[in-house]
Amino acid sequence: MVADSSCVLVPGPWQHRDVAANGAQFHVVTAGELSPERSLVVLLHAFPEFWWAWRHQIPALADDGYAVVAMDLRGFAGSDKPPHRHETAVFARDVAGVIRSLGFGSAAVVGHGFGGTVAWAMPHIAPGLTRAIAVLANPHPVPLHTFRTRVPPRALSALLRFQVPWFPERAIREGELVARLLRAWSAPGNDGATSESARYTEALGLPFAAHSTMEHFRWLLRSTPRPDGRRYLDQVSAPVTVPTLTMRGRQDPLWPARAFRHDAGFVSGPLRQEVLDGAGHFLPEEAPDAVTALLLEHLATVRA
Repeated sequence: MVADSSCVLVPGPWQHRDVAANGAQFHVVTAGELSPERSLVVLLHAFPEFWWAWRHQIPALADDGYAVVAMDLRGFAGSDKPPHRHETAVFARDVAGVIRSLGFGSAAVVGHGFGGTVAWAMPHIAPGLTRAIAVLANPHPVPLHTFRTRVPPRALSALLRFQVPWFPERAIREGELVARLLRAWSAPGNDGATSESARYTEALGLPFAAHSTMEHFRWLLRSTPRPDGRRYLDQVSAPVTVPTLTMRGRQDPLWPARAFRHDAGFVSGPLRQEVLDGAGHFLPEEAPDAVTALLLEHLATVRA
C-alpha cells in the first residue's frame, strides 16, 4: 500500500496549518477566528483515526463562535512521528504547547478514545490552561491501570495484540487491520466511521505512522510498573476540578458500561455523564448531531 499525504489535507470550511510545540511539529485544522478573545476548543481524535473524525463538529463549533483546533496527535497523520516519547503526559504537554503557540491562555479540551486519555490528563498536566474537558468513549485510566476495573475482553485482546513487535504494523500497512477494527468497534449497522476506513487506512500507512501508533499502546501497558508510569498515575489520580462531560455509546463493543463506573469518583467539579443510543465506540461519527449538541451545551457553561 502506497500512502499519499494528501489524505490528511482534506479541503473544507477549515484551514490546515503546522504548529511547533513541545519539541515537535503538529498538523492542526482550525476553524473560526483564532483570536484570544474567543473561547478555544481543542479536539483530540481516537485510534485508528486522525483529525478527520471531527469533521461534523468542527464547522458547527466554529459557527457558534468558538475558535476550533483539531489536532493530529503525535505519531498520527500529519504530525511528527518520533521513535520515542509516547507517554500520555508527553501528549498532554503537546496539547498545552499547541494552545500556547496559537496565542491562547486556556482551552476546553475534548478527547475521544485515546484522545480521551489525554483529555483526562490535561487538568493535571496543564491545570492553568485547561478550562474544561469532555471525554468520549474512554473511561478514566486509573482504574484500568490499577486493575480496580477488569479490562473488558475485547479491549484487553486488542491491547495485548498491539504489544507484539512488527505484526500489528504490517497489518496496518497491508490495509486489513483498520477496517476490521472500525467494524468491530462500531454499533451494528452504523457506518459513520466504517465508511471512512479507506481514508484512515491511508493515513496510518504514512511513513512511521503505524509504528508510532503501536508505541502509544505499548507504553500504556508496559509503563504501569515503571517510574514513568507511576508518576503519570500519581498525577491523574487527583480529582478533576474543572467542568467535565463524559459520553459513551450504549452499544460500544470495546468499553461496556461497567468500565465507566468509577469515573465519577475522579471528578470533584461539575460532572455530566451521557449515554448515546445507537452508537458504538466512534461517537463523533456514529452520533454526530447528538455529540455536537452535548458539546455546545457543555462548552456554553465555561465560555470565556
